[in-house]
Amino acid sequence: MIYIDYIERQNTVASSPTLCMHSENPLAPAPGLSRPGYSGQSDGVVQSADETRCIYCENCGYACPFGIPKFHRDGHYMQKCNLCYDRTSQGKGPMCATVCPTQAIFYGTYEEWMAAGRAQQGAKPVNTFYFGRQRVQTRNYVIMPEQEDELDLMALVEKAELGLHANLPAATANQDADTWVDAETAGIPQREIKPSPWTPLQPLSPTPTPTPVPAQSES
Repeated sequence: MIYIDYIERQNTVASSPTLCMHSENPLAPAPGLSRPGYSGQSDGVVQSADETRCIYCENCGYACPFGIPKFHRDGHYMQKCNLCYDRTSQGKGPMCATVCPTQAIFYGTYEEWMAAGRAQQGAKPVNTFYFGRQRVQTRNYVIMPEQEDELDLMALVEKAELGLHANLPAATANQDADTWVDAETAGIPQREIKPSPWTPLQPLSPTPTPTPVPAQSES
């Protein structure tokens, strides 16, 4: 479950995580192929791309309504959140929920979330999203005001384009905030950073002690 809130970009350096929503019926990445890159587990986890079958077409990224899969250009394969399957398959929580200091990410069932008493603050888990005529149901929930049963993403986009605020909790909405624009639109020059493969940090080598040079006497 994911708690969402406004990010006032002009006032904070806060960020928002983009987690895989683990759709109940993930779309096949390419026509005529039966989910060649991604596979679903019996426990509902949509796994990352199978590197032995991924052909780098990026269709899974285009097909995902949330835009979660990303192309790893150095490794030449698609990657996404797999719910830390090495941990969750052993009964542990995913790393994001385990280390989050404010518990903004909750790992557990709907019933466990309700039993924890978090709904007393007027919040409700929602896992039904509409993209125009497309209805998507996910295994991840977002926490919304109690009166919300579903999210119409296209309606939210239209409101944002009109400069209107989405119907989110009034206590968290800054009505005086400016509509966000990207840096390029604002005329801010951007640095081009070349991608580099990740490598673990190596321990620093001790600085060798310079060998003293004997002084030569003048003849």
